[in-house]
Amino acid sequence: MEEKKEYIKLEDLEVYKLARELSKMGWAIYSKMTWQTRKIIGDQFIESIDSIGANIAESYGRFHYLDRVKFLYNSRGSMLEAINHWLSLMEEREIISKEEFANFKLISDKLSLKLNNYIQSIYNSKKELK
Repeated sequence: MEEKKEYIKLEDLEVYKLARELSKMGWAIYSKMTWQTRKIIGDQFIESIDSIGANIAESYGRFHYLDRVKFLYNSRGSMLEAINHWLSLMEEREIISKEEFANFKLISDKLSLKLNNYIQSIYNSKKELK
């Protein structure tokens, strides 16, 4: 008798949950911005923050492991853009507080570790099939 595999839903993946948490936090900041601040920095920030989860979701829907990993690398790149560039600029320009920045960093550091582990697990699962 063939063993049935249990698949984890996208919504249950820790990396996806953390990405969605960052999106919520990002939207809370973005929605308080003036039109001019949104135009200068906010639009690019919210696009990159939302792109983290979007790329994880797209990766989840791919079959080939290299295709999956490519989207996870895109997700990681979006996170670096959002946090290390845009969020850092917003703190520097006093658009957000040091506390808001620290809260973002706490979640993004967790996500970074989980995302790297997720990427490695995909590579490892491919090796196990050989």
